[in-house]
Amino acid sequence: MTTETFHPSRRTILSGGACLAVAGGGILGALTGPAAAGTPTDSKDMTEGTKPMLQGSHVTTKDGVQIHVKQWGPQTGQPVVFSHGWPLTADAFEDQMMFLAQHGYRTIAHDRRGHGRSSQPGFGNDLDHYADDLAAVTEALDLRNAVHVGHSTGGGEVARYIGRHGVSRVAKAALIGAITPIMVKTAWNPDGVPMEVFDGIRAGVKADRSQFFKDLTIPFYGYNRPGAKVSQGVIDSFWMQGMMGSLLAEYECVKAFSETDQRDDLKKMIVPTLVLHGDDDQIVPLATTGKAAAAMLPKGTLKIVAGAPHGLCTTHKDVVNEELLAFIRS
Repeated sequence: MTTETFHPSRRTILSGGACLAVAGGGILGALTGPAAAGTPTDSKDMTEGTKPMLQGSHVTTKDGVQIHVKQWGPQTGQPVVFSHGWPLTADAFEDQMMFLAQHGYRTIAHDRRGHGRSSQPGFGNDLDHYADDLAAVTEALDLRNAVHVGHSTGGGEVARYIGRHGVSRVAKAALIGAITPIMVKTAWNPDGVPMEVFDGIRAGVKADRSQFFKDLTIPFYGYNRPGAKVSQGVIDSFWMQGMMGSLLAEYECVKAFSETDQRDDLKKMIVPTLVLHGDDDQIVPLATTGKAAAAMLPKGTLKIVAGAPHGLCTTHKDVVNEELLAFIRS
């Protein structure tokens, strides 16, 4: 495992000043209201069915969920598949998709079940189903020698996909600000984020998710840092993507991204894997996720982006784009 730190120029940084206090452990304390742990709806088991098929812009999974998919770039190019973070959509990766498509790659991104333009079922809002949905997309599009890129929850999705489905279709993987190996504080992860923080996130989503998402953008993009320049457009885009999803799915996804143990998934990622993480990530703490994950990966390389927040795919898109391109070509 190797480690590098990048110091991007001011031109590559869209940051911004602002108004939200944050607590220790990398998660916003100002958004952690009273505990609101609830019992998720029962998950429906994956059922056997026909081979997943692409119909227009959707892939239908074996359990009948329609997953929205978009593709850019030449169909003959090497596939680069993106898995987005919570509570966003495939649109969160548009900067990376266009950049790589213009360099000859076939870029594919999907909206997670319950998010964006995909179906909003009342079941399956967990990493096993997310991984199986990703497998359905790769099968329907017959993607081979693919590079899988996941941000935040999407990084957990990529790891679980490889953990459940292997690497026969995978050439490389990239985990950006990813939730792996786990976020919550446990006996084996004593420095993790306390459960009370995630209970507070659930409380915020349940009480007024519209305002919660607007507030969340501040630490997400580092807009609470001195000298930061706030982009109202970025805030609006985050809010719009979040509000496209199902309240139920976004509520239940909190458990998926915080409590899933992915140590075994990381050990099964036997392909070259880039771990890209900002050292000012206030949402997914670098020490207990990025650094810990890189240490568990058989072929992991950790690269730390100096000054970058959790939303570095937007704020530091030029750095992320160049690092992905170099990693794919290497």
